[in-house]
Amino acid sequence: MSTLLSPYTVRGMTARNRIWVSPMCQYSATDGVPNDWHFVHLGQFAAGGAGLVMTEAAAVSPEGRISPRDAGIWNDEQVRAWRRIVDFIHGQGARAAMQLGHAGRKASTQPPWEGRATVPASEGGWQSVAPSAVAFGDYAMPRELTETEIRGVVADFAAAARRALDAGVDAIETHAAHGYLIHEFYSPLSNLRADGYGGDFDGRVRLMLEVATAVRAEIGDEVPLFTRLSATDWADGGWTGDDTVRLSRLLADQGVDLIDVSSAGLTTAQRIPLGPGYQVPFAQRIRTEAKVPTGAVGLITEPRQAEQIVATGAADVVFLARALLRDPHWPLNAARVLGGDIQWPIQYVRARLEG
Repeated sequence: MSTLLSPYTVRGMTARNRIWVSPMCQYSATDGVPNDWHFVHLGQFAAGGAGLVMTEAAAVSPEGRISPRDAGIWNDEQVRAWRRIVDFIHGQGARAAMQLGHAGRKASTQPPWEGRATVPASEGGWQSVAPSAVAFGDYAMPRELTETEIRGVVADFAAAARRALDAGVDAIETHAAHGYLIHEFYSPLSNLRADGYGGDFDGRVRLMLEVATAVRAEIGDEVPLFTRLSATDWADGGWTGDDTVRLSRLLADQGVDLIDVSSAGLTTAQRIPLGPGYQVPFAQRIRTEAKVPTGAVGLITEPRQAEQIVATGAADVVFLARALLRDPHWPLNAARVLGGDIQWPIQYVRARLEG
């Protein structure tokens, strides 16, 4: 039997297989409200057989958006729009999850196809914030958050988690990777604070742990909680794999059920050794040493490659993005390649029977 195609249970949720959709920013919302584009984009993966479909990073506040066109989850209009999408995902037999994020110093920027430069206030942009007044590359200088504002960020994550549940999702993920706000706090390259949210390891991971604690308290004991981490900054003097193992243990103590293991995004000085499955060893190490379930992501493209990752215990699930953009029916094709079975949408079953 295929491990990749087998169900995976975490707390009160069981996904039909271990092929999960990674968050993919679409830069296509208006005032944070997802629309028909998001409905089709996410819905196709559920119809294609994925076990769990995760939304793009939904900003926990307006200023937490990466761009003015990012989706959010800070008001009731957004909840209603997400609920329509989540209901369709459920109707196709998949589970739905929402990633919650705050862009920090990488906020108020243009969509990638417009250049990624900072959007000025005159064009709908806003002042970005960060643990310290240290800019990312050529982006605008962020303003350092006060301790009172940091507590407000924690409250925003908790409130966003409650709204996500109101939208019907089955699981929550906090985005603490790719150089966004929480990652900016735990990396020594971007956090130069001298108060209780900076300095040594314990100070720098404090925000991450407070967010995890607050979100877990808000969603209760039955809802799975994931965290996406950048396992390394891929830069001298930055966050390391050893740090990630240590943080993962602490997150498990705060009720995090699975670490979604990515890397990089914090500095323009990063040097990434790209290759098939290049981040999988980080997921395996966290799973082995921190004793926390993991999801592997990054240049996982072939069914047999994904099968080997989960069958050998390198990770518990795989998160796919570009492979699914190229083929939204990747899970159905994986079942054919691996000789396993998968739950087909009823419309496809009818077509097969009638054809």
